[in-house]
Amino acid sequence: MTDTLNNRGQSRATMKDVAARAGVSLKTVSRVINDEPTVNADMVARVRAAAEELRYQPNFGASALRRNDGRSNQIALLLEDLANPFSGAIYRAVEEAALIKGLTVLGGSLEEDPERERSLVASMVRHRVDGLILASSSHDHRYLVAEQEAGVPLVFVDRPPVGIDADHIMSDSRKGSFNGVAHLASQGHRRIGYLGDLDTIFTAEERFGGYCEAVEAFSLNFDDRLVAKNLRTVESAMTVVMTMLQSTAPPTALFAGQNMITMGAVRALRALGLQHEVALVGFDDFVLADMLEPAVTVIAQDPQAIGTLAAHALFRRLEGDASPTTSLEVPTALITRGSGEIPPKAL
Repeated sequence: MTDTLNNRGQSRATMKDVAARAGVSLKTVSRVINDEPTVNADMVARVRAAAEELRYQPNFGASALRRNDGRSNQIALLLEDLANPFSGAIYRAVEEAALIKGLTVLGGSLEEDPERERSLVASMVRHRVDGLILASSSHDHRYLVAEQEAGVPLVFVDRPPVGIDADHIMSDSRKGSFNGVAHLASQGHRRIGYLGDLDTIFTAEERFGGYCEAVEAFSLNFDDRLVAKNLRTVESAMTVVMTMLQSTAPPTALFAGQNMITMGAVRALRALGLQHEVALVGFDDFVLADMLEPAVTVIAQDPQAIGTLAAHALFRRLEGDASPTTSLEVPTALITRGSGEIPPKAL
């Protein structure tokens, strides 16, 4: 086997190199690297000095195979799209909590693709991660039973587990959506358009359910022409909103079920010069939403809380907690900024 090269083309130092430099056995180096308390202080000093001189970096992936507990000190975090601000905020919260525990976070984007999810999970398992946090794109999670039975704890975020029992943490999507539409109704709107994500996504359907409940509760005018689902990009949302607003019976207000869709709606309103005439409430906040004119009213999630709660749930399981699984719902909050307070234009 050839030695691994560093970025200067030099071979990386191995445990054998450290042992030779320190004048000790390979086993002694291993015991020092793994912080075993039985090595005398002189040996520890010699090994650490040699490691520093050689700029030795332990291979934790390989050392996990030799540890008594089999731990790698790595956890996996698989989310819909790490480029999305919501997913990014969850990742940051988990990472901050993991750093305190001395754990490394391996991340990945699932892109609403069940096959990609299975592939990424398999890759993380090969890396011998100690636990998994995921916002699953699958609708049947029984493929994870083998890992669960092998002692790998699972925590679901944003979507619930299906076919297995596991902890999960989500926003109150249905109630949040209801409150957003109710807010528009309180401003006098009767024709409120709905813009939603894929109808295969649990939270997207929960938000549409909240919209429908509000339409019924406030006796609003339900019109299929005011409902657009399966929107995935800013561009697709912009196109749909422009078509909707240029129809013969346009909505006087819009409720967008996801932050990227809200951005598309903002672009459409500005392109048509209607940003001060058509009200808009978006589900989930986004960067600079408060800096637009008008600033965007949103139903804000708390991704930091979701990530932190998910991390702590996973840590408890890693520490041996065998109590019944929990389902936590994180509240959303209406943030009024201007776009959602525009009254319907008088006919």
